[in-house]
Amino acid sequence: MIDHEYMQQALSLAQRANGFTSPNPCVGAVVVRKGTIVGKGFHRAAGLPHAEVEALDDAGPKALDATLYVTLEPCNHFGKTPPCTHKIIKAGIKKVVVGCIDPNPNVCGDGLNYLKDNGIKVVTGVLEKESKHLIETFSWFTQNENKPFVILKCASTLDGKIATSTGDSKWITNEKSRAHVHKIRHEVDAILVGSGTLHADNPCLTSRIKGVQTKDPVRIVLDTHLTIKEDANLITQDSTAKTIIVTGPEVSTQKKAALEKRGVQILQIPLKDNRLDLNELMIRLGQMSILSLLIEGGSRVAGSVLKAGIVNKVLFFLAPKFLGGSDGTPIFEGKGPLLIKDAFKLKDVIVTQFDDDILIKGYLK
Repeated sequence: MIDHEYMQQALSLAQRANGFTSPNPCVGAVVVRKGTIVGKGFHRAAGLPHAEVEALDDAGPKALDATLYVTLEPCNHFGKTPPCTHKIIKAGIKKVVVGCIDPNPNVCGDGLNYLKDNGIKVVTGVLEKESKHLIETFSWFTQNENKPFVILKCASTLDGKIATSTGDSKWITNEKSRAHVHKIRHEVDAILVGSGTLHADNPCLTSRIKGVQTKDPVRIVLDTHLTIKEDANLITQDSTAKTIIVTGPEVSTQKKAALEKRGVQILQIPLKDNRLDLNELMIRLGQMSILSLLIEGGSRVAGSVLKAGIVNKVLFFLAPKFLGGSDGTPIFEGKGPLLIKDAFKLKDVIVTQFDDDILIKGYLK
């Protein structure tokens, strides 16, 4: 096997913990000696051993004079765990192959320089694109003033409707598409909807994948006037995930206290143009160590987050059906640009099919 094949093994290992490691990134590692993988590891959760440590412990004495393949630059600082660089040197590793350098500007390159200074050969950039994609939320957060990486998910008919004129929306997409959304919910730190979706659907906003252990994201509702009912599923359901209601500065103190007594966190933020200030919300969520945020709201929320300029990535599900009328609920509320040249554009687009449904995934330019 050659370098990129071993790195692919490390990437596959890292994916096993996707959704469980935040606020740390997903990382995988393999130890190779004389063409044979002698150790494997991945970071399972914050506070637990890093991928390199797991792989080196798995290899034991076979790590001597071996090569370590790791998807992310080994750390060289004390945090919840000791520096991985010290463990690598002590194990007798002779060469380290890295997928991508640590994106954190405060530590970028420190680990690799320390390894080089201690006589270890270092190779970088093997499956770099794939390694960077694996940690895109962590990279954004560390390089953008600790603000969450925001993913906007939309699902519509071919003529751009998310519901009929009666409000009926179940189901536009098929079962496979909806299962994929639950996988994404598991992987992100938080999910956000508006009060319209809250009252129309009474959602649970949990991650449900048959036969797979998942975690529920933090559930966030934009509810300017604190209209949520105390018997809403987000409050009464059995989930370890926190529920946060984002509301304006002037709401009923009595209702606020009643909801807080039920374990709901009330986050009051200022208004901007009579709407919740979404940029301020991003700052506040970042302070809570929420690195990734999935937006699943209706047309009003979808239009608002686009216009606020906070969206990084778009997941657009299209179902092979259309309503064929001018009524129904559009994907986005509000006015769009007057000229096509000013339209929102995606880059690095990937198209995936789920039976007859199509997912268009890309990043906002």
